[in-house]
Amino acid sequence: MNFNWDEEPDLNITPLVDIMLVLMAILMVSAPIMEYQDDINLPAGSQTKAVQKIPDLSIRIDGKRVIYIKDKKYNFSTFADDFVLGANKYPKETVVYIKGDKTLKYNDIMFILKVVKDSGFSKVSLVTNG
Repeated sequence: MNFNWDEEPDLNITPLVDIMLVLMAILMVSAPIMEYQDDINLPAGSQTKAVQKIPDLSIRIDGKRVIYIKDKKYNFSTFADDFVLGANKYPKETVVYIKGDKTLKYNDIMFILKVVKDSGFSKVSLVTNG
C-alpha cells in the first residue's frame, strides 16, 4: 500500500450544514408550542414594618446668590457656617437637591456642593431643567 503524503483531503461539510439547518427549523417550530408549568407552593411571607421615608432637603440659589433651605434664607458668604450648624437636624442619609439659577457662576454652585458634602451628606444631586 503506497500513500501519497502530499495529497490534501477535501472536506465536505455540506451534509453537516444541511442537518444543522433541519434541526434548527424543527427547534424554531416546536419552541413556541412548548409550555412549562410547575405547581409551586410559595411560603407565606412575614409581617413587615412600614419603612420610614427620609425627607428630602432642597437647597435653592437665586440669581442674587441668596440661598433658600425650606423657608429660611441664608447669605452666600456665611452659608458654610450656617449650614454646618443646621445640618445636624437632618440624618446623613438625607437626599439633598441643589437647584441653582442659570445666571450663577459654576464656582458658586460647586461651593454649595462642597459645603453639603463636607457636612457629611453623601447623596447630593444637582437639579436641572432637562
